[in-house]
Order: sequence, then C-alpha cells, then structure tokens
Amino acid sequence: MLKGSLPALVTPFKNGAPDIDTLKHLVDWHVDQGSHGLVPVGTTGESSTLSHEEHEEVVRVVVEAVAGRIPVIAGAGSNNTAESLRFMEHAKSVGADAALVVTPYYNKPTQAGLYAHFKTLHDACDLPIVIYNIPGRSVVDMLPVTMGELAKLPRIIGVKDATGDLARVCAQRITCGKDFVQISGEDATAHGFNAQGGIGCISVTANAAPKLCAELQEATLRGDYAEALEIQDRLMPLHQAIFTEPGLCGAKYAMSRLGLCSDEVRTPLLPLTDGTKSLVDDALRHAGLLN
Repeated sequence: MLKGSLPALVTPFKNGAPDIDTLKHLVDWHVDQGSHGLVPVGTTGESSTLSHEEHEEVVRVVVEAVAGRIPVIAGAGSNNTAESLRFMEHAKSVGADAALVVTPYYNKPTQAGLYAHFKTLHDACDLPIVIYNIPGRSVVDMLPVTMGELAKLPRIIGVKDATGDLARVCAQRITCGKDFVQISGEDATAHGFNAQGGIGCISVTANAAPKLCAELQEATLRGDYAEALEIQDRLMPLHQAIFTEPGLCGAKYAMSRLGLCSDEVRTPLLPLTDGTKSLVDDALRHAGLLN
C-alpha cells in the first residue's frame, strides 16, 4: 500500500537539461533518508516544461534507480486524455508502481467529463491510478460523489488531495470507503490530514527534509500525534518559506543550500528572490538542517 512520506521529486537541471546523474543520486539519498516512495514528474518535477521525451526519461531513470526498494508513482497527468494515456503506458512499461493523474486543467470539464477521463484511462491501461485533485491549479474540483463512483473501479486506488479542506478526507471516506488511499498534497496540513483518515503526504518539503517528513508520517501512522506535532513545529516555517514563491523553486533553492542540486528552473519560473532565500535559510536553520 502507498503510505507515508512520498517526495514530489524535483527534476534537477544542469545547463538547461535534466541532470540525470544528480537525479540518480537523489533517488539513493531519499531511500537512505527513509522516504516511503517517490513521485517523479509531478508539478514539483516541472512536468509542465519538460518535453514528452524528457518526461519519460525521468520516469525511467527514477524507476531503474529505485530498483524496487520503494514504490514509484509516476506523474502521468494531462488535460488531453490520449496524452495522459501515453504517459501511463510508458510508466507501466518501465515498471512504475502507479500513476499520478491530475484532474484535467484549463478545459474545465464537468463532473461527468472527469469521470469519463479517468474511466477511459482505467480501462485502457492496467496501471493503478492515484487521482490528483488540486482545484487551485486545475480550476476544477472533483467532488466526493464523483470520486466515490471512480473508487468503485479496481485500479482507481486513491487520491492526492490538495484541496486544503481537511473535512474532505472524511467526506471521501464516506463516498470512497475506508480502504481508499487518501494522501495529502499539502505539506502544511499533512499532520491534520492523517488525523482525519489520511495515510501519507506527497510532499514538496520532503525534497529538502526527507528524514523529518518521514518521521512525522511514521509518528502519525502509529497514532503518536504528539510526537508528530513536535516535528511539524520544526517543519512549519520551512513549509511556509518554500511556498512563499512557487514551491518547486523554494524546494530547489533549499536543496542547493544543502548541496543536493542546483536551484536552476525553467521559465516562466525563476530562481527565488533574495528576500525569500533568506526566509528559506532561516527555516532550514529552525528545522536543524543548516548551521
């Protein structure tokens, strides 16, 4: 089962191209740090600016580098059903464990359209699907009743919920069942999300603080919310600082300060401004990650 801390893995760049050697090193580092799975080529992996070929290469490299040690949920979302199917079929062919499929953005489908999109993908490829519901980016919200209908399909196994609405977890337990995998897509509420019935977080902050994020998740999963809250207190300034500007930019800068990768991103995104860099530095120190 997918659970725990699942870093939304950045795609490191070097001179404008994916830095494959650094990517492999990051995979090994995350396994050593206790991450419970990896999610390449999601929003934080800059899927929106990677070519199809780059997207598929990153997924392949991550799956091969993981070598079965932890699950890999490959980003496979698109607002084009056929394009999403291409990414799912590729992820399946290289050995990914599941696909993360975002609700189609920009074209604003109805609830019936959302169902048709995911049902088509489910029926065309036998890779398990985690729905990615993020209304703030896709401008469409998959409602619990729609998700409940999709949860009846055997390979629609869970949701990455980035609504920020903790009550949504309980509503989805009613419509989707208690065994439906609910994973937070928002670092700042991950502690409370699990108290409501979630079992993990696809995390941006875990790119820079994988051990702490994994320890927080493990504490909640054994019911020790007091210990988890102590960890959350250490992490909260980092969550806030990383998301002062687009989160992947904050994550890459934090990683650069820890010597893990460069802070290079692709336009239209830019490296952090100096003021936000100071916020991230202070938060890294607060978390005990930077002297």
